[in-house]
Amino acid sequence: MASNALEAFTLEYKQLLEQELRNQVETLNAPAVLKESMIYSLQAGGKRIRPLLLFATLNAFGMDPKNGLNVAAAIEMIHTYSLIHDDLPSMDNDDLRRGKPTNHKVFGDAVATLAGDALLTYSFEVLCKTPNELAPPEVKVKLLTELAKAAGAEGMVGGQVADMEGEDKALSLEELEYIHIHKTGKLLCYSVLAGAILAKAGQEQVKNLLTFAHHLGLAFQIQDDILDLIGNQQLIGKPVGSDTANHKSTYPQLLSLEGAKAALKNQINKAKFHLEKTGIKTELLLEITDLIASRDH
Repeated sequence: MASNALEAFTLEYKQLLEQELRNQVETLNAPAVLKESMIYSLQAGGKRIRPLLLFATLNAFGMDPKNGLNVAAAIEMIHTYSLIHDDLPSMDNDDLRRGKPTNHKVFGDAVATLAGDALLTYSFEVLCKTPNELAPPEVKVKLLTELAKAAGAEGMVGGQVADMEGEDKALSLEELEYIHIHKTGKLLCYSVLAGAILAKAGQEQVKNLLTFAHHLGLAFQIQDDILDLIGNQQLIGKPVGSDTANHKSTYPQLLSLEGAKAALKNQINKAKFHLEKTGIKTELLLEITDLIASRDH
């Protein structure tokens, strides 16, 4: 269970982020149905783990988390576009996302695809709107470059392709980890890295924060796979067993349920070890780590 401090932090910054996301889309001079489709998925709920990691990283360095609001919005736009596209009939063909009909079920395949495209491209513009006093041009270039890497062929998109190619195949643990390091982990790592960049973290701190985020990303996915097997459909917002139905390899399938739980604990312990080596105020990040390990949705 989250402490009062984390609950208050999460509530404050989730509300700020969600208002920012809506405001950014509503200001667009674009077709109404496109904006409606974008907002539909942006406002569909969710844990907002990636933005919270960015805000908590800034907090750990003693900075105002609001300094990262534009970057957090950009991250969530990219994450949301990937979910819209993941759910399409040509990919996972899902009818539910976070307990609501998926975007293409409401707006049709074409508008859903274009809403995802719009969120992806707009995310970079939103990041660039960060005031220069918070992120000078050279910092924005670094943030943009790292975000493009995390989201693109060497990151999330590459992981999505490997995930599709792995369907109907018995993957090794190494192959499964490649998928999740890229599909899930790269954007999660970027969320922590972006906070470190904005906070002007030292080289050793960045190295430990990235290693922390790497293990946290794997833990996140292992818990996802466990919940897909034994979770509550009402809580996770999609049918239990959807990975099995889509013929995907999972950690419980490869390691057994107990083996997956042991692997989860191992990744969490490694994440905490490297976080403690940063020398920053880690309380909120440690709580988020525990929350990822114990979450039920």
